[in-house]
Amino acid sequence: MKRKYTKKQRVMLIAGITMMLAGASVLGFYGIRKIVREIHKQKLLSENPVLEIPALGIKAPVLEGVEQSVLKEGAGHFPGTGEIGSGNYCVAAHSSVLYKEYFNALKNAENGMEVRLSPTGGEAVLYTITEMFIVEPSDTWILNDVGDDRITMVTCTDDGTQRRIVVAKLDQ
Repeated sequence: MKRKYTKKQRVMLIAGITMMLAGASVLGFYGIRKIVREIHKQKLLSENPVLEIPALGIKAPVLEGVEQSVLKEGAGHFPGTGEIGSGNYCVAAHSSVLYKEYFNALKNAENGMEVRLSPTGGEAVLYTITEMFIVEPSDTWILNDVGDDRITMVTCTDDGTQRRIVVAKLDQ
């Protein structure tokens, strides 16, 4: 015997199926977007130097330049500052939920943590964190060569008004 549904039951069934399809579509969209972003990140990591702080879960591709278009993709090397393993190699990245947030965990850095900087296709150069401090955005002296080999990592403070600086010196 065939069961008869009321008009209200049919409307509810159609509404339920529609909602399930809409939900599946939204989840599918965000899932595919996440996969595409991860593929892009892996491409950047394979084609650029990579900065890692294993204790903080930081692994960022380092592109050349610090323009917004660069920092939107990864960390950026300040032009004119040191080279990997030589001089004051200065890197900036965002600490933000709005952009690539490669340096969000940098606020948890501690003296003695290992930093690895790997040139494209090369072996990692090891550094150790030795200093952490806050400066004003106008304090560009942090980019100066100070006579040793180091990485100076720059990101915003939580409120974005100042800059958090973490310095790691080359392991000898």
